[in-house]
Amino acid sequence: MRTIPASELIINDDGSIFHLHLRPEQLADTVILVGDPGRVELVAEHFENRECMVENREFRTVTGTCKGKRMTVLSTGIGIGNIDISVTELDALANVDFATRQEKVQKRRLTLMRLGTSGAIQPDIRVGEMVFSRTSVGFDGLLNYYKGRNEVCDLEIEQAFMKHTGWNELLPKPYFIDADTTLFELFRDCTREGITIAAPGFYAPQGRWVRLEPQDAHLNEKIESFEYHGRRITNFEMESSALAGLAALMGHRAATICTIIAQRVALDACTDYKPFVRRMIATALDRLATLD
Repeated sequence: MRTIPASELIINDDGSIFHLHLRPEQLADTVILVGDPGRVELVAEHFENRECMVENREFRTVTGTCKGKRMTVLSTGIGIGNIDISVTELDALANVDFATRQEKVQKRRLTLMRLGTSGAIQPDIRVGEMVFSRTSVGFDGLLNYYKGRNEVCDLEIEQAFMKHTGWNELLPKPYFIDADTTLFELFRDCTREGITIAAPGFYAPQGRWVRLEPQDAHLNEKIESFEYHGRRITNFEMESSALAGLAALMGHRAATICTIIAQRVALDACTDYKPFVRRMIATALDRLATLD
């Protein structure tokens, strides 16, 4: 059995993992992921009790009990790179023996639920709606670095999308990855189903033009008009694809729900969106508390 070198899995002197600063016993099987460290408290205020609060850089974690179920809430910060760190370290906490640096024979399956904010790119999706990313599209290329990528991705829709958009060969090859089906069914009746693009940036990668013009000024129009078996691309955010993809490769179940706070077609945005986020958090915790 492979022993993972110290350079590949860094363990701090206190027995915690390098970035998250968590120890294995501090991790629950159900993990809520949020981008903003300030949003951790919006989740944790629903906990009946708290076991621990750990903070390092943008990674803030609280583990406690919500509606009788043990849960962890973790802030990841913004972007795909931070999801690569967060999901890899959460998996290591669950499935690597820190004493021997070897994989455990008996694996823990984590439930990883991202609750985020997003911009809609279809005119009928309203600010305040909750979109469940049944499929996520990675514009970041992260999953392409991992062995097994083709086994968990939908290759047919990838090819259809690249053909429709005339995909620029200088950009990372997009990947399409589905959320966990159990989580989709759990939230099916209270969210809008969507195909979500996870972009590697907030500005040009999502078609925004401040001073620097996007390489393809018409890419968003092509994205909006893409249709595959009656399904459309619904929204932009920055993390869902890596979360779904890494979880699929590792044997965890994962999904993303986003509250819509901007309408890209109407060129409108809502800055007072906290009530919408609070509703999303309450809904998600209620459903997740019932999950086996």
